[in-house]
Amino acid sequence: MITKGVRELCSHAESIIETWSVERAMEAYGDDDVVFVDIRDIRELWREGAIPSAMHSPRGMLEFWIDPTTSYHRPFFTEDKTFVFYCAGGLRSALAAKSAQDMGLKPVAHIAGGMAAWLKAKGPIDPPKMD
Repeated sequence: MITKGVRELCSHAESIIETWSVERAMEAYGDDDVVFVDIRDIRELWREGAIPSAMHSPRGMLEFWIDPTTSYHRPFFTEDKTFVFYCAGGLRSALAAKSAQDMGLKPVAHIAGGMAAWLKAKGPIDPPKMD
């Protein structure tokens, strides 16, 4: 039987990690010391577009891409930068940011409301690839 639901896990993650408002994320956009990490499935990027220059790291591969001892490692995760994770609505990114922080990646944050909040705030996007 499940003893913790997704919302409880996300709430716990947000009590430990830094959560950025979409306004704060938009202010940081373009800062060379900030890396936006899109953890959505590739089909979501194709459908909704993506934040320009964001690095795509699918949620299912995140820990493998962060860990430099795996063959899946992505070197951008070793840079001395702030990593800001986002997903569609802010739940998966809270869990992703907590996992990354637990692995020792710091500083990390996630965007409250995710891509939906970014789009609502009219943040810049690379256009969708699907109609």
